[in-house]
Amino acid sequence: MLTVQTSGCGFIDLTAEAAQFIADVHARDGALTLFIRHTSASLTIQENADPSVLVDLTTVLARLAPEDEDAGWTHDTEGPDDMPAHVKTMLTETSLHVPVLDGALALGTWQAIYLIEHRARPHRREIVLQFIGAAR
Repeated sequence: MLTVQTSGCGFIDLTAEAAQFIADVHARDGALTLFIRHTSASLTIQENADPSVLVDLTTVLARLAPEDEDAGWTHDTEGPDDMPAHVKTMLTETSLHVPVLDGALALGTWQAIYLIEHRARPHRREIVLQFIGAAR
């Protein structure tokens, strides 16, 4: 299990941690599954070259699930970002499947694995990593 301390809304690159996990389990060929154990944070594979992509993705998620009072959310137990965070998680993913070929993640040149924190305040997030396949 990977534990990540977030500092509030935003994207956190987990690619290096995922690659280290693959090395630690002596993976050769198979698949890595990542699963986040939360309903207000999510996972995605996105571009890692231009940071403005992540800025724009944050903007579109905020437009789709706004935190303002006019949004009409009834669930606000933990504050105005509570229900929007759940919606953003539903629109993205809680699990990822990444092929592993010859001991390496088969990501494209410009791809990275990200945790997306949808809450304004810091959280401690847990991601389960599991490799299924052949070892070296």
